Amino acid sequence: MRGENGGRRIKIFMWAVVCFGAAACAVSLARLSAESLDARFLVLALATVLIGSRLGVKIPHAKSEVTASETLIFLSILLFDADAAILLAAAEAFCFSLRVTRHNFTRVFNAALLACSYFLTVWALRLSFGHGAAASRAADSVFLLSLALMAGSQFLGNTVLAAAADSLRSGRPFWLTWRRNFSFTVLAYFAAASAAGLVAKLTGVVGFYAALAAAPVIGVIYLTYWTYLKKVEASGAQAEESRRAAEQARAHVEELSRQMREQERIRRALQESEERFRMAFDHAAVGMALVSPLGRWLQVNRSLCELLGHAEDELLASDFQSVTHAESLTPALAQIDRLLSGESPTCQTEMRFVHKSGQPVWASLSVSLVSNSAQGAPHLIFQIQDITDRKRAEEQLVHSALHDALTGLPNRALFMDHLKLAIERAKRRPGRIFALLFLDLDRFKVINDSLGHMIGDQLLVGIARRLEAHLRPGDTVARLGGDEFTILLEDINEVSEATDVAERLQAELSAPFNLSGREVFTTVSIGVAPSTLCYSHPEDVLRDADTAMYRAKSLGKARYALFDKAMHSRAVDIMQLETDLRRAVERGEFILHYQPIVSLEDFTISGFEALVRWQHPERGLIGPEKFIPVAEEMGLISAVGDWVLAEATHQMKDWQVRYPTPLNLTMNVNISSQQFAQNGLVERVEQILRETGLDARHLKLEITENLVMDSIETATRLMHRLRALGVQLAIDDFGTGYSSLSYLHRFPVTTLKVDRSFVMRMNDNNENTEIVRTILMLARNLGMDVVAEGVETNGQLRLLRESFCEYGQGYFFCKPVPAEQAWDLLEKLPTAAPAPPPVYEAYRPPLEVVAA
Repeated sequence: MRGENGGRRIKIFMWAVVCFGAAACAVSLARLSAESLDARFLVLALATVLIGSRLGVKIPHAKSEVTASETLIFLSILLFDADAAILLAAAEAFCFSLRVTRHNFTRVFNAALLACSYFLTVWALRLSFGHGAAASRAADSVFLLSLALMAGSQFLGNTVLAAAADSLRSGRPFWLTWRRNFSFTVLAYFAAASAAGLVAKLTGVVGFYAALAAAPVIGVIYLTYWTYLKKVEASGAQAEESRRAAEQARAHVEELSRQMREQERIRRALQESEERFRMAFDHAAVGMALVSPLGRWLQVNRSLCELLGHAEDELLASDFQSVTHAESLTPALAQIDRLLSGESPTCQTEMRFVHKSGQPVWASLSVSLVSNSAQGAPHLIFQIQDITDRKRAEEQLVHSALHDALTGLPNRALFMDHLKLAIERAKRRPGRIFALLFLDLDRFKVINDSLGHMIGDQLLVGIARRLEAHLRPGDTVARLGGDEFTILLEDINEVSEATDVAERLQAELSAPFNLSGREVFTTVSIGVAPSTLCYSHPEDVLRDADTAMYRAKSLGKARYALFDKAMHSRAVDIMQLETDLRRAVERGEFILHYQPIVSLEDFTISGFEALVRWQHPERGLIGPEKFIPVAEEMGLISAVGDWVLAEATHQMKDWQVRYPTPLNLTMNVNISSQQFAQNGLVERVEQILRETGLDARHLKLEITENLVMDSIETATRLMHRLRALGVQLAIDDFGTGYSSLSYLHRFPVTTLKVDRSFVMRMNDNNENTEIVRTILMLARNLGMDVVAEGVETNGQLRLLRESFCEYGQGYFFCKPVPAEQAWDLLEKLPTAAPAPPPVYEAYRPPLEVVAA
């Protein structure tokens, strides 16, 4: 009757779990976000169903297992949709049940049980920390708490339901069933959550597919746990066998004391017991041996012979010391001496033996001391278990933690450790020096963008192999990340040796790389930091080598630069400049100066170019050549450019209102590449014109030639939209870029500005003069005006007028001046244009021209 009631209760319980599991799946399916189920989730789902469920650990005394799929499902909660993880858990449990049971209802029950436990886990996580993806991006403390909550919730939900089913099925109390069969699996759940958290964090750094390289870690965790359980079972069996042997021995002693006449029978029983012990000794799963205090093998079993690769007679003819690795022998003998002297009751250590083939064998050695009553001398019992696989897995984990996954080179952590040791050695040996080379590929982003990241990765591997091939064995080459490599040259006599290595490496790396049938060329910029600067911290050496590398890039790339103290001062100065520049944007410390653009026919002012200056509270007035590149690198140039555009437009409108007669001038404003590329430039210009009331014809935007050629179609569309507003356009620094003249007629440009590098080198009948004349002829044919920049001498003015150049700009006429001085210049000029001077002087005073 009790069996019938138990069967009824287990069926009711299983149906209840199936119903709740179906409800959990239905709720999850309704809440499922299809946008989160991308290709990465499908890869993770396939790995969970096809691989994760096959990597499991059998729970002792139970019919269930803990599988690696727990880690992958936790990972799907952290990276993707948690509702999808619930459905994935149910699918994985059903697929896993196909392999372990033929009963369809049991398969459905297993899927429902896992769906219920993960449903509880997901909602516990949501109520505490939000969805899993948010928890994975939270602070480290919150992230660790979320992992602990996931592991604990899944452990309780899964084991409580499973224990309830087993308790109803067997009739044993629930608490006893749960404690014996499931309580210790908590370590597996926390290990699975930890592995999932590690992969999730790794995904945020290197990407999802690169993070899949961490999958062996999950396998190692489960294999280690499986080994641990096997060892526990083996230890339990051994302890049980020892207990039985001890009980038999006590029984024999008691029988001997009570019945001396049965001595022969006891002797036979002892002989049988010895034979059984010998059989257990010979067939033990671990290596066992009886060893003399001097290390001679007295008895060895088959497992030990197989572990060391020697026959039994070969071992008995030798000693413990002869098969022990030299590095492990001394510490092992020291522990055995303490055991023999009574200082320690047992000896436990991990050490290396030497296989007959010469290969090292890692083993866990347990030594105990027994007395030989017949001979009166103590003997040692060795238990030797092979742990080579575990040690190799540990070594692989350590290697992965200290080496770059792509190239196999040491990573930053290992390189900094080597650098720290090099600094200490240099302090002890003043006569020897070292040098650090910091390498960065030139234009690596172009290779990635044009040929793809796979070719880029192949290039990085090829560079790593060339660097290894062309360095000394004692030198250290590492990859810090991206396209940055470092080289530590030790034991060099002079700094020139380091620069010679830099030159040789540049030559080697400039040779083409054959990657997937393509020839790829690259160059490197190298910074060299020698130890002669007396470093104490490895971070300082790396910083200075990095600074020298950027110096090499600023000098034109594909070269090396040797660090000096001045570079550090410049780097500190730039850093301070960056800090001050960010505050300058907030405080409005910028001002505008205006340089006139002059008609070369009658010397009237046709317009002004607005040039930004930084009024630094401590350094005074700073020119754009010092802070504009920094602003571009920091991403602040758009904010500065927007301010310049608004301020210059307001100023032009103010002059027009104040001037007594109509003022037909243009205000030229430079547009940066970031401004030109950002969305909303046309709308911003239109808004400023509307706010100031300035006629769009009086605003001329200057765009550099290279900026236009970066994306011809996009730039052309944008320029047409600006021209539709009525704004004029000029191409600045014309002649210095890489534009094709065939495109020039497509651009709605009104003005070409000849770069000052051509104007400043003009003289009679030289090449630069002919270039300027060619540009003038081209502009006239296209209906464009030409402004010659950088006019500084009378001779340049004469040649430009003879070439019929319409406009000029430069110090010959006037330097850039503040707004009030520019107004004074307009206000004080005569209303009629003076005739050109009959004789060109060597240098004219400041501008004496009239307004247009």
